[in-house]
Formats: sequence, structure tokens, C-alpha cells
Amino acid sequence: MSQNEKLNCWEIKQCGRETGGIKVSELGECPASTEKRLHGVHGGMNAGRTCWVVAGSMCGGKIQGTYAEKYMNCNICDFYMKVKSEESDEFNLTATLLVKLES
Repeated sequence: MSQNEKLNCWEIKQCGRETGGIKVSELGECPASTEKRLHGVHGGMNAGRTCWVVAGSMCGGKIQGTYAEKYMNCNICDFYMKVKSEESDEFNLTATLLVKLES
């Protein structure tokens, strides 16, 4: 799959919280759309393909907390499973992503 075909979470989930999105004024800008430390990981823009490790991203229509608070939901999320499948052997494990966020 080419980089151009890889979609970010907001493109799949249609939450409207991406930078300039239609629901930013109502729900706030999603930190996954602005988190630059994960830019390019899994071919995503900012943290658009690693949203499960970003506090404050959305799931099930609700803004979520920290990774520790939301990981059970994220592990069964259709977008998470899509990225994991698309990336296959190149998939970055959550522990690796969390280290990148600490740097």
C-alpha cells in the first residue's frame, strides 16, 4: 500500500476534529491531528495513524483520556486493527510510540 492510500483516523472516523474540521468549534481540535512527534509513523499525518496512544482523541463519539484509560477500547477499534493489518511487520508497537511521545 502506498503512502498516498493510507488514511488518517479523522478521514476514516469522520469525527470533524482534525485541524480545520467542522466540529473543532464544538468539540475542540483533536491532539492526534496536531501531535508532531508521531508524524510519518505508519504513513500518517502527525498522529493520524497512531491516535490510540494520544490522550484526548475520540472514540465512540466521546473524547477519551490517557492511553492507560482508553487502551481496552483502542485495542478493539476498527481503525487500530486496520492500521495494524496494513502495516503488518512494520507496525510500531504501542510501547515504541509512547517512548516517541516522551522525547
